[in-house]
Amino acid sequence: MSERMGSCVRKTKETEISLSIRLDGSGRNQIGTGIPFFDHMLNGFARHGLFDLEVSAKGDLEVDCHHTVEDTGIVLGQALAEALGEKAGIKRYGSFILPMDETLALCAIDLSGRPYFRYDAVFTAERLGGLDTEMIREFFYAVSYSAGMNLHLKILEPGNNHHMAEALFKAFGKALDAATMKEPRMSEVWSTKGSL
Repeated sequence: MSERMGSCVRKTKETEISLSIRLDGSGRNQIGTGIPFFDHMLNGFARHGLFDLEVSAKGDLEVDCHHTVEDTGIVLGQALAEALGEKAGIKRYGSFILPMDETLALCAIDLSGRPYFRYDAVFTAERLGGLDTEMIREFFYAVSYSAGMNLHLKILEPGNNHHMAEALFKAFGKALDAATMKEPRMSEVWSTKGSL
């Protein structure tokens, strides 16, 4: 089996980001976005999805965290699309319900090639560390549309804002791991259309 890796570089007047991901990894990661709480969330995503992830991001944090977080989502989605290639032989669908103490998060994914995003999470804190909580939605939106994935995220049981954010990122990692796994009984693309 060839190594499934993707990388992307994005340079604008607002951000300069390089990212690489290996789907068949062990959760090793090296992440630096200038937003420690966001780094913590990406670490949880990589560790629990067993993805090897490297992220280096420099953005206009003197303005706010918006461009850095959104553009990181864009490059992650593009790198995922590259790593998946034609998507032959993968399970395609993945879902996970993840408890984080008192909170419960659901993530469901279809790597259909058709972007769609549904998000249901209400935070009571405006910021977690240096991360604006409204940017959690924008990050996942950017990933779903850049990768061409159908992505549903929902907080089933709310609670501590840190726990809610962490549950969403870890559930995303677990569901994406399931969706990208090889299906030994399938060698072609898993679709009645014959392509995704």
